[in-house]
Amino acid sequence: MTPVSVEIRNVALSFGATQVLRDITLSVKPGEFFALLGPSGSGKSTLLRLIAGFNRNQSGQVLIAGRDVSAIPPWQRDVGMVFQSYALWPHMTVAQNVAFGLEERKLPREEIRRKVAAVLDLVELTGLEARRPGQLSGGQQQRVAIARTLAIEPQVLLLDEPLSNLDAKLRVQTRQELKKLQKRLNITTIFVTHDQEEAMTTCDRIAVMDQGVIQQVGTPMELFDHPVNRFVAQFVGSVNLFRGTFTRDAGALHFSSSAIGEVALPASLKPPGAEGEIAFRPHTIRMSVGHPAAVEGEMRLTGTIEGEEFLGEFLRYDVQVAAARVVVDHAHARGEASLATGTPVTLSVPAEEIRFIAA
Repeated sequence: MTPVSVEIRNVALSFGATQVLRDITLSVKPGEFFALLGPSGSGKSTLLRLIAGFNRNQSGQVLIAGRDVSAIPPWQRDVGMVFQSYALWPHMTVAQNVAFGLEERKLPREEIRRKVAAVLDLVELTGLEARRPGQLSGGQQQRVAIARTLAIEPQVLLLDEPLSNLDAKLRVQTRQELKKLQKRLNITTIFVTHDQEEAMTTCDRIAVMDQGVIQQVGTPMELFDHPVNRFVAQFVGSVNLFRGTFTRDAGALHFSSSAIGEVALPASLKPPGAEGEIAFRPHTIRMSVGHPAAVEGEMRLTGTIEGEEFLGEFLRYDVQVAAARVVVDHAHARGEASLATGTPVTLSVPAEEIRFIAA
């Protein structure tokens, strides 16, 4: 099957007086694995259901393969949706669940048998045809739900929080399987999740949503390295973020903040204006005990250790800097002792790791 595009043009949707989607414009490329990422209430599931046809946009257009489907009912849109609950029939076997959509389309019995066998082989469930959902693991149930959707050969696959019912280890395994399957099928897929790790490890591009508005669209790396606003910076990964003013004096660049005080910034940096925010990720900070000599091209902060968390691969320190807490991720080496509370430290951030966000 040739993959198709999905386009959203100036779509808005309200439930009564509550506006849920606000002038959404979005383009998903043919064969792309695309994520709608955001917190609860951001509008991501509403947008997915709108693409499926379960919600109707009050303005704008929804196009699939260039065709406006805004007024077309769900069963005529040629999309397949996998729900968060999987929505499997508990009294039916795996084979019967997968065959359900094909039987509704009145296909010949032999064709149904062939399609069911092919799609169960695709999701590696061959041999489990006679089992019922209650006899399957969570990951197997999810694959049955996907197989049932793929059996009808939709142009677009829609996934609504499909991993949320799985435990942490199975979630990692299943998302890897899902990514491989999507690439093998080359089917345009839109995936809703509130988990930024799921979106970043699985999808080609991500639309970050908040309050019914798309805040930024980009690859996982683009969103992480170049957030366009405070919300994206905070939602995609951990970040230290401080608001203040920028001044230049004889070529030197300074940042003044009520949180971290006045700080010298590398002169090569170009702030967006007289006011704004600086952002830097915890893992980009080099932490030294005491007060070593300054290095040109780095921002330098001094403070004291106020607490730490051991997270396996790294230690996450809270460092008190003036009136602020700065989070520092320090790679853990076996046998290395953690720093005690009250230890004076110097934090250094290279110029290339400092981001500016306009006020």
